[in-house]
Amino acid sequence: MKFGFTVMADIDEIGFFSHAEALGYHSVWVTDSQMLFSDCYAVLALAARQTTKLHIGPGTAICGTRIPPVHAAAMATLNRIAPGRVFLGIGTGHTAMRSMGQRPMNIADYGEYLRVLAALLRGDNVDYTFNGVTRPVGLLMHEFKYMNLEPRIPLYVSGFGPRAIALAGEYGDGVVFAIPPRGMPVAEALGHARQGAGRADRTLSDFHTAALTSVAVLQPGEAVDSDRIKAAIGPNVMASVGYFYDAVSKGRSDPPPFLARIWPRYAALVEQTPPEHRYFRVHEFHYTQLHPGEAELIDAQLIRDTCLVGTPDELIERIRQLEREGLRELTFASGNAGKWRLAEDFARLVMAKL
Repeated sequence: MKFGFTVMADIDEIGFFSHAEALGYHSVWVTDSQMLFSDCYAVLALAARQTTKLHIGPGTAICGTRIPPVHAAAMATLNRIAPGRVFLGIGTGHTAMRSMGQRPMNIADYGEYLRVLAALLRGDNVDYTFNGVTRPVGLLMHEFKYMNLEPRIPLYVSGFGPRAIALAGEYGDGVVFAIPPRGMPVAEALGHARQGAGRADRTLSDFHTAALTSVAVLQPGEAVDSDRIKAAIGPNVMASVGYFYDAVSKGRSDPPPFLARIWPRYAALVEQTPPEHRYFRVHEFHYTQLHPGEAELIDAQLIRDTCLVGTPDELIERIRQLEREGLRELTFASGNAGKWRLAEDFARLVMAKL
């Protein structure tokens, strides 16, 4: 199992990348959310200069805010700075789009986007439709100047439902998804990826599986909902809650069962904000801090329903099971100062024993 962090893009915290590298982490993924955080590619370029072994990339880059040639050029530029250490995580953009009051890219457009992007990363020319005009495109000078497509840049496709995960199998080198209790079992996700691979006559012999989750390492005798744990991962818990707000508030779905008991209280907090600005309220503190009243919603059960939490031995047992199921990488989301201590504790108490 490989381990990494997913951090909110912060141009003032480049030191975390060398911190994670020194502790033995495989990767740091950087969020791409233009209304909230620093530009991910500016952060990644600085991180590439300050590390030598760490694998880095967007986690995940957003289809709806950059066209495929722009993403390909950005990644090929990073690959010139840190050859063989970069990857491109790509997604439809829940937070990046919702924070502008827009919807993420639909599945049909996502598939077309991935078709073009995957070809560009391979160095192929590919037909691409832009502003209603379809023409072949390809990166023109990647062999000797400005950009590198070699070593090959892996494309990891984010998917939280069957159709998106199938697209990962069809076009990607791996998939980024959520594991239970909030997400999907590894075997089920791999099954959907194989269906997509079958459409393209591909095999998944070297297919990467990465799960985005939140983690907390309990101290001896510590309660799951201690003040320390709430401070460290409370914003992560509420990001998981807010993920569902748009669909529920517009009547497209009911709250998932694990949120039913707190949903009326959560909705009442959000609805203190005028309707035209509620998407600001839902997304503005994404993984970074809590709004007033949210801490009172967080209890031990909600933490267990949204995070990977336990003593070192409990986490080791869970991770070994995930590895047996076929998971290759765990990446831990963190958006506050607690990530420095968390990285140290997890490395010392869990990674060292694995």
